[in-house]
Amino acid sequence: MNDYQNYKINHALSNVNETNQSLIPAATVLLVRDHNSTVEVFMIKRAMKTNFGGAWVFPGGKVDSSDDIKNISKYSPLLNDEEASKRLGIKSGGLVYWIACIRECFEESGILLADNEQKKISKGWFKGSDEEIVNQYKKQLLQGNDVFLELIDKFDLTLSTDEIAYISHWITPKIEKRRYSTRFFIARCPNQLATHDGLEGVESRWLEPKVALDLYKSGEFPMIMPTIKNLELIKDFQDTQTLLRSMNDKLITDIPKVEPVFDVVDGKPKLISY
Repeated sequence: MNDYQNYKINHALSNVNETNQSLIPAATVLLVRDHNSTVEVFMIKRAMKTNFGGAWVFPGGKVDSSDDIKNISKYSPLLNDEEASKRLGIKSGGLVYWIACIRECFEESGILLADNEQKKISKGWFKGSDEEIVNQYKKQLLQGNDVFLELIDKFDLTLSTDEIAYISHWITPKIEKRRYSTRFFIARCPNQLATHDGLEGVESRWLEPKVALDLYKSGEFPMIMPTIKNLELIKDFQDTQTLLRSMNDKLITDIPKVEPVFDVVDGKPKLISY
């Protein structure tokens, strides 16, 4: 399955002088929902000018310094850094991936994985001027301004970190110019309207994982390997409750950690192993 060759996807490939590229920590979330007795996942098509442009992906992005929150218990009362780090198999700093996951999800899909006094933020929760305030915060975030926690404080919210399951770890192959160490998560989409941001994401769709995989195989749906393999990981589940319970029950030894290996053959990247 050599998606680099089969589809027109914008890859920034490294050159022979670029070795030992540092890995950029990143977080991606599979938003899932129940629909007609099956599971659907929210997917975004990236703008061609961006890295992996033209590919269908899940909401996500790099971990920012602003995700390292000092008074984290205020925002994540039900998941602490010790437990989050344990789930990722690292000594400390694990919770920043959950924070980045929620922030990127809001930036790229408009879905805010947050609670107010144990009540899930849902469609219509923000009304009138409040809705406009939320939209302004989102615009500022898309412009690169560090205002996510201001939004959370503004409406006295906490982040739904305890309801997000860690499912896989993918490392960008050395052939790429920009390399990421990406943790993939999964969360049930609350009753909110998901849509692409119109900047990095130019289209969006809810799809059954099997349908997305079939579209990929038929040549109609560009995807990169981590997206494909995470879809395969969830494709046989028929409801989100069973899916999330299964993912939450996994041991760290059950979590896939993958770094694909590519080589250049006849001037084109070719998958060697993963």
